[in-house]
Amino acid sequence: MRPVFTGVPGAPTAPGVAVVVDVMRAFTVAAWAFRRGAERIVFARTRREALALKARHPHWPACQDGAPSPGFDLVNSPARLRALDLRGRTVVQKTTAGTAGALAVADAGLLLCASFAVAGATAGALRRVRADAVTFVVTGDGGRAEEDLACAQYIAERVRTDDADAGPYLARARRSAAAARLADGARRGWAGVGPEDVALCLETDTFPSAMAATREDGHLVLRPWAPGSQAGLNRGRRAGPGPSSGP
Repeated sequence: MRPVFTGVPGAPTAPGVAVVVDVMRAFTVAAWAFRRGAERIVFARTRREALALKARHPHWPACQDGAPSPGFDLVNSPARLRALDLRGRTVVQKTTAGTAGALAVADAGLLLCASFAVAGATAGALRRVRADAVTFVVTGDGGRAEEDLACAQYIAERVRTDDADAGPYLARARRSAAAARLADGARRGWAGVGPEDVALCLETDTFPSAMAATREDGHLVLRPWAPGSQAGLNRGRRAGPGPSSGP
């Protein structure tokens, strides 16, 4: 597999296989939402779109980054989300970096969203589809986020060898500007930051399923990826064998 690491502005609009990485915090939150029973996550481009979806579907909890805001039920915090019961629910998610990055490459043949929480599962999915090349999209800090690049490089290394040591990659993420900002926000008691957010974002291989996004009814929708399913394969675009292929 040939990995290509890029920010959102430099990403191709329709790569064959794309992995969009947001460690702190969108795709750690998404992984926890699925752990708490969510069925799917619908990505919104704007706050207005998220609130419009919420208005049409009042039972869908809506999540955005930043401080709590009228109309939104959740903040983009894994620590604040992990105690919730989301069984069978559809969650609307709008964030500045992660969901925006996924929407930028929505026409990828296979689109995975990742954080350290699902790094091993993401690497396993990439091995299964036997992709020749993978575009890793670093979403934070305008494509310069050290925690996202470290996670992307760790996933790429896990594709090459399942015995890759996460330690050096986690150390880079722990020293990142995003980790410092979150830790400072937790100390200051910011309403949109949970006290354990940094620690949860640095937990590795917490969940067994990769997360794949595909278009459904005009929206980009994230679901857990399972071998044998078509989740994440955009119709008419395939890169190599599909998810049901053997390793």
